[in-house]
Amino acid sequence: MKKWLIATKNKGKVQDFRHLFQKYDIEIISLLDLDEPVEDVEETGTTFEENAILKAEAISELLNMPVLADDSGLEIDSLDGRPGVYSARYAGEDKDDTKNLHKVINEMEDVPDEKRTARFVCVLAVARPGEETITKRGTCEGKITHEPIGTNGFGYDPIFQPEDMEKTMAELSSAEKNAISHRGNALKKLETWVKEQ
Repeated sequence: MKKWLIATKNKGKVQDFRHLFQKYDIEIISLLDLDEPVEDVEETGTTFEENAILKAEAISELLNMPVLADDSGLEIDSLDGRPGVYSARYAGEDKDDTKNLHKVINEMEDVPDEKRTARFVCVLAVARPGEETITKRGTCEGKITHEPIGTNGFGYDPIFQPEDMEKTMAELSSAEKNAISHRGNALKKLETWVKEQ
């Protein structure tokens, strides 16, 4: 059985990837499963693609094995694409979801409903020793609400209302969210690629 490392310490993400890849005879391990800790790779890129590739290639080279990394975030049209690649640290280095939400709401206080369009973006990068790194991008279009609604999910989910839905991401069940999410859409593209290998 092939073994791939997912460059994350997020247990929820790991479960999603394990579920997806088990049918392809690929065993998924995460940074939490390693005997020796791996230092975080500095995300110095200006795009989701650059950051995902940086993480995947650095860890693949270090461990000499296939590595899957993702970089994701929220792009808001009226904020010129912000917070973008800085989504997790938008309100500071401590990565505080609540502070990030309130910073966005405050910055968009005077933005009318028709101009509150946004999207979640996820880029997955697969780096394998001696091979070219591949990336797959998934998005989920929607708009920013005027206040947080819902308690499920994480990050910006309480202020993001997906296109053609009356609920925010944080009001959806995990299954409903995965069916439309940016990560789910990127995974579908990656799954197509895995099938062709």
